[in-house]
Amino acid sequence: MKILVTGGTVFVSRYVAEYYAQKGRDVYVLNRNTRPQPPNTTLIQADRHHLGDILRPYRFDLVIDTAYTARDVDMLLDALGEVGDYILISSGAVYPETAPLPFTEDTELKVNRYWDRYGTDKIEAEAALLRRVPGAYILRPPYIYGPMNNVYREAFVFDCASLGRKFYLPGDGSQRLQFFHIRDLCRFTEVLLLKRPGRHIFNVGNRDGVSIREWVRLCYRALGKEPEFVEVPGNVEQRKYFCFYDYEYMLDVARQDELLDGVTDLEAGLKEAWEWYRENGDKVNRKPYFEFIDGELLNILEGHKCR
Repeated sequence: MKILVTGGTVFVSRYVAEYYAQKGRDVYVLNRNTRPQPPNTTLIQADRHHLGDILRPYRFDLVIDTAYTARDVDMLLDALGEVGDYILISSGAVYPETAPLPFTEDTELKVNRYWDRYGTDKIEAEAALLRRVPGAYILRPPYIYGPMNNVYREAFVFDCASLGRKFYLPGDGSQRLQFFHIRDLCRFTEVLLLKRPGRHIFNVGNRDGVSIREWVRLCYRALGKEPEFVEVPGNVEQRKYFCFYDYEYMLDVARQDELLDGVTDLEAGLKEAWEWYRENGDKVNRKPYFEFIDGELLNILEGHKCR
């Protein structure tokens, strides 16, 4: 099988490329060659917005794309010519925050005020793909985690744990989050190719959510530690000191579960993520949470005590 993976240098696309390469597939990655390439893959060096005829000599059995916009999709399809199977990694951000929970694949797609253009661009990318490749598959994950994650989420909590810091918890920590291990995402792409379901749009993710408090505990336990929590009142902007929006949502993944034989246990998956991060900390894009906590949040909390 000859596979084209768009990107291939960071997190989702890189893990996908390495996953299939390790299985002996003939994997090509399309990127500008500004970062190290995944091993055992073939680089097609180009900007996806300026492809010209560079892809014309190739015939791919499968394209796995992380396109963000309709333009991304259209320009790639124009350059590819003939297309085999196509899987687009979209997002749960396509659902409006006002829709009833859990979101199903049939929930009407609209702007989500937390995700804004990211979500609406993904909506347009999905529509562009289905107009031109009606048999394509579209996956809508929640928060993806695991090895190679360059987003400062679990890595932030790992840093708190390794530094022996207290953890500043949004409110009582009851807000729920939904995750999906990157390996399970790859496994599901394989399932689609094997089983060829008639449905072409799938929510994917762990069936059960987890509270922020419990998720932080599991991250600390990956390092053999237990957190000491400090609850932060709701009048402090959550994203200044914590790695997720003050937004709770759940995807209904029943249709995924009909096809996929189990998912990675969250505690085990976070241990994997820690093992990767402690050797690859320089590959994560850190956010200034500690600067806000130490420079402003402590003063805010002290002010609350004095009232």
